[in-house]
Amino acid sequence: MTKTLVLAAVLSLGVSAAIAQEHAGVSATLEKPDAEGQKPRATVSLAPYRFNDILWENDRTAHRIYGKALEANEPPSSSGIDAWGKQVRWPFMERQLKTGDQHRYHGEGLDFYDVGTARGAGGLGIWYDNKLWTSRNWTSWKLIKNGPDVAKFSVDYAPWPVDVNRKVWETRTFALPLGTNFTRMVSTIRSDKPGPLIVGIGISKHKHPGGPGVFRKDLAPGRVTYWEGAEPEKGSMGVALMVDPNSVVDVRSDFDNYLVLVKVMPGQPFVYYMGAAWDKGLDIHSQAEWDAYVAAQKPDFDPKH
Repeated sequence: MTKTLVLAAVLSLGVSAAIAQEHAGVSATLEKPDAEGQKPRATVSLAPYRFNDILWENDRTAHRIYGKALEANEPPSSSGIDAWGKQVRWPFMERQLKTGDQHRYHGEGLDFYDVGTARGAGGLGIWYDNKLWTSRNWTSWKLIKNGPDVAKFSVDYAPWPVDVNRKVWETRTFALPLGTNFTRMVSTIRSDKPGPLIVGIGISKHKHPGGPGVFRKDLAPGRVTYWEGAEPEKGSMGVALMVDPNSVVDVRSDFDNYLVLVKVMPGQPFVYYMGAAWDKGLDIHSQAEWDAYVAAQKPDFDPKH
């Protein structure tokens, strides 16, 4: 495909001229799926061809977490949550990942969010002695439902130390229905010792040319939001967390993350929500729109539901 044709195809999807110019002639656009494949769908899949990434997406947003195999191949790898920018209502993550060049724009979305060793968009750890103690990547998973109305799965995280005082381990269920930017998670953290735990749920701090971004907290309903400073070609990602306000202890930060701290008991499941939106994507195009969308949510924090 000529550079002119690639540029025209990219612009037809409403991406800025800057992104189009950056990627024209470098990465061909993905071939569109057939009519059935273009139907909105919530989906989850394992990517053994990419070190066992788990991918999940719906008609509004897309995410990824990393498997154990990645730790040896791309150190340092982390149990943070990745967020992808999305510009189509149908699933695209698998096809983009299989290009072997997922960080390039291929016409349907963009993988540009940097997780690194931080918590990304809603990863967690145990807050103890003013430090966040985190797990490594997931060790086992279970597919619960692969669409079309909801993507649902669970993962286990192997025991990890909290200083020298105790060990903890976690099972977490993820559920992303159609029509929302929020994944609902039910986490159960167990421990080799009794007593409450303070869990820190994080959003990565990112410094971009457009500035450090804007972090907001509204603890009465248990919500925090972060609108990143813009990258000139790639735009901004908005991330939000919703937690049970009755469990909130504080909001803190470390070098890598903004953290909302919640009190939990070992063995007792608790619910939190993580959401993300890309300003060059489908539904949210500004910080004001993102804040309004988050404020309008009605989360269900009952782990039995």
